[in-house]
Amino acid sequence: MKKSELFFSALQIPIDYMMVLLAGVTVYYWRFYSSMIEKYPLPQSEIIPKGEYARGLLLVGMLFVFIYALDGLYRTKTTAKILKQIYQVFRATAIGVTFMIVLFFLNRDVFSSRFIILVGGILVFVFVTFGRIILRRIQKYLMAVKGVGKHRLLLIGVNNFCANIKRQTDINTSLGYEVVGHLDHMDIERIKRIKKLKGIDEIIECTPGVDKGKLLKLKDYCIRHRIVFKYLPTMLQSSNFDVEIFLGEPLIEIKNTSLDGWGKILKRVFDVVGASVGIIIFGIPMLLSALVIWLSDGWPIIFKNERVGHKGNFDLYKFRYMKNKYCHGKQYSDEHNQRALSYLKKLIQKQSIKSGPLYKIKDDPRKTKVGTFLEKYSIDELPQFFNVLMGKMSLVGPRPHQPLEVEKYQDYAKRVLTIKPGITGMAQVSGRSDLSFEDEVRLDIFYIENWSLWGDIKIILKTLPALLGGRRN
Repeated sequence: MKKSELFFSALQIPIDYMMVLLAGVTVYYWRFYSSMIEKYPLPQSEIIPKGEYARGLLLVGMLFVFIYALDGLYRTKTTAKILKQIYQVFRATAIGVTFMIVLFFLNRDVFSSRFIILVGGILVFVFVTFGRIILRRIQKYLMAVKGVGKHRLLLIGVNNFCANIKRQTDINTSLGYEVVGHLDHMDIERIKRIKKLKGIDEIIECTPGVDKGKLLKLKDYCIRHRIVFKYLPTMLQSSNFDVEIFLGEPLIEIKNTSLDGWGKILKRVFDVVGASVGIIIFGIPMLLSALVIWLSDGWPIIFKNERVGHKGNFDLYKFRYMKNKYCHGKQYSDEHNQRALSYLKKLIQKQSIKSGPLYKIKDDPRKTKVGTFLEKYSIDELPQFFNVLMGKMSLVGPRPHQPLEVEKYQDYAKRVLTIKPGITGMAQVSGRSDLSFEDEVRLDIFYIENWSLWGDIKIILKTLPALLGGRRN
């Protein structure tokens, strides 16, 4: 961690403490010295003396800062995403308020105002969040304009991952990174020269499957020179593992996923609730889409597209965005399906802009005018909420692929079929349909290994801006 990050991390402690005190003072004067006391008068015995309240408030402020520290609010980088910080502040503040409520019920003589506890808790959350946002803006300004605290980053490798890092750091200077070099392959001598001329804080090796000997050599160099070292794992390497001692020897146990036991139950409950809410919210747009499809191109409105799930094939529901004669599925005759699939294979050979098992047809002539709009903004995918309710899909998960794509999968890629496919997922919010097959599988495997309910919520929150941006043709 750089000196500026240490400074801002340390500065958060007194600022949080002052924000808690400010919230306490605000709620005190609101309750006992504003017009509220006239509307809801209190007996003199219930009005807390200023001195007594001040002494208690100083202790409460220490309690909240202690809870924030235990919850990790001073361990994370001050440049961590603001939504994550706000969530952590909310969670830790809720714990503090709960503690105060328990104390209130155990001994009413200690503190007798429920208004101050509940409203004060809300103000603590608001004020602490405000203080952190202001501090973050100051830090980002110093980073973007003055270069204070920027991490000098060296990239090694030539692939989409490396190119995306370079593009994002160039566009968003507030991320706190400055790319000082980009090498095609690892070269210690060139790295030494870049370090001497520009300095290096972090190195990212972007090439999965790089020679183990070279990787160890680069790791040792980074450790000796206090450089943060990161690398892209291969498909066989796991980010989810436990270390244990077995018969006196250290062993690494590779974990498959947290989606076992209670994790599976929690995700299913979240899916059912989320899909039900989605159907209610998007009910009118779905009805309008169905009406427009029917008026413009007749029946059927729903296109049942065969996909591969975690327990075999299933029918994925979509609004029909293609002309009837080009659709294929169970609702059509075998002869019709053969013609449609034959035409699809020709289009893949001539117009697909993706390599590997997946395909993406540029300027697809099978789409209707209405269908082009529906597919661009993913309105065609709204009926998949019903797939979720039926248990065939999840709100978040790997992209559901077609049988003709899965036939071309290598064994490592079939791991994405071990959980339910999702309406949205890491691939969709990380690049939509522009990702290569290997990048998409890598992201899906990372999701499987590192699943959490909060992670699902964040992916859903990121999906809306991705949808509003539309798909590229």
